[in-house]
Amino acid sequence: MTLFGGGLMALVCLSLLASPWPYLAPLAIFGIFGLIALFRRPAWGLLGIVALVPFEGVFKESMISGTKLLGASLILVLALQLLLRRLPETRFASNLWRPLALFLFCMFLSTLFTGNLLYSLNNWRELLVGMTLFGITLLVGRDVNPMTLCRLIALGVAITCLNAILSTEYQVEGRAIGLLRDANFFALLIAVALPSAALLVLYAKKMIPRLFWGGVCLILLAGMVKTDSRSGLLVVLLSCAIGAWQHRDGLCRVRPRHLGIVMLGMAILAPLTLASLPDEYIERVKSLSMLKSSASARHDPSLGRRASYLLVGAEMIRDNPLLGSGPGNFPLRYERTGYAKAFADEIGQIDISRRAHNTYLEIFSEMGIPAGLFFVSLIVLALRNFERARNLWVQKGDREKSDLAAHLGLSMLALSLFLMFLSVPNHKYLWMLLALSSVLRAQAEETPWKEDHRDDDRPANRGSALLRKRLVPSLPEKARK
Repeated sequence: MTLFGGGLMALVCLSLLASPWPYLAPLAIFGIFGLIALFRRPAWGLLGIVALVPFEGVFKESMISGTKLLGASLILVLALQLLLRRLPETRFASNLWRPLALFLFCMFLSTLFTGNLLYSLNNWRELLVGMTLFGITLLVGRDVNPMTLCRLIALGVAITCLNAILSTEYQVEGRAIGLLRDANFFALLIAVALPSAALLVLYAKKMIPRLFWGGVCLILLAGMVKTDSRSGLLVVLLSCAIGAWQHRDGLCRVRPRHLGIVMLGMAILAPLTLASLPDEYIERVKSLSMLKSSASARHDPSLGRRASYLLVGAEMIRDNPLLGSGPGNFPLRYERTGYAKAFADEIGQIDISRRAHNTYLEIFSEMGIPAGLFFVSLIVLALRNFERARNLWVQKGDREKSDLAAHLGLSMLALSLFLMFLSVPNHKYLWMLLALSSVLRAQAEETPWKEDHRDDDRPANRGSALLRKRLVPSLPEKARK
């Protein structure tokens, strides 16, 4: 490998020196060293991609970005390792391949009858980028330290949150967008990062790291408030409720003498939290009450636009229920309606071509009902994989890994709920979490049973173990011996 790397380095440097760009020769040396490092530790490449996702907006106008370069290098390295049989092909095993293959087949049929082939091919290109990360995560996910993964997600998103809070450069009309183009996209990243940050708080072994990760959680929550995202607030509240249920055993540590302190803390924190929220954010959240009163779209143009997307999408499904109108064709259909011109004039936009802002609606309307059902089954199976991994690790007595599976499952749940408010079927975190669900489930199934949990925690022996624990203490000491 050393001889191969040296020869490749010399060949590339000589080629660049003889080219019109000789100044690139020193950069080629670093690039080759990077490829060699990736070949030895492919998991570093996946961690690098995860860390760069919150910063992709920096390179949104550039054809080349750090994520693209790292992804292409990682694909090259993994292909070479598969050819050299350094990676077992069994790592590709996943119960998500069948619904994914059926989804792609339906998407292919829809492309054959598309209304605009150029839009459909562009949709394929975007989706295949995310699916590539699915295969990469399956291959190297076992070599990644899950806690390191959580640290990178939480820190990356928290840094962009801090920038958005402190600088108006990362805000649009007072709403934080981070390094992205939309506040709701930014809220999605925060909702995905919060469960990871909470897990790091729980498993910090010393006070200073625990305070640090607690501060990261507060920054993420402040960033969510700054986005003014109503959907983000609902998703975060639901995630917090499920997370509290996951850790309900911790309530057993609260003694009656602690109840007064807990109530005092709640009495202080609740008013402070409400007082710290901006008035604009409170009014924006209150506007959700209009959904029950069927208020006019003039009162809230955002809700009116989303209602128009639902109407246009439902019409497209009625027209082509099996194959849809073709991948990527929702904007073309929407811009021919009166809604597009009306809402564009109201908010002062020139571009009237808009996506569905709902991934499920977009897939059902563009690719047909079968494709939509297969896509939904992908997400349901992934959530089931996280649940299965958590239950297995609970039965095997590994509380840390069970909490890890639960919190990553919460990130997956938050992302799947956000898909109802955004059109992001190619989001990198989505396909990474889909693959991680299979990886964690496989690891949980392969983990050996501990001696003290081997007999008592298996489902078949749980009832007899409980009965034995109840009967044995009632026997005399001599009889037990």
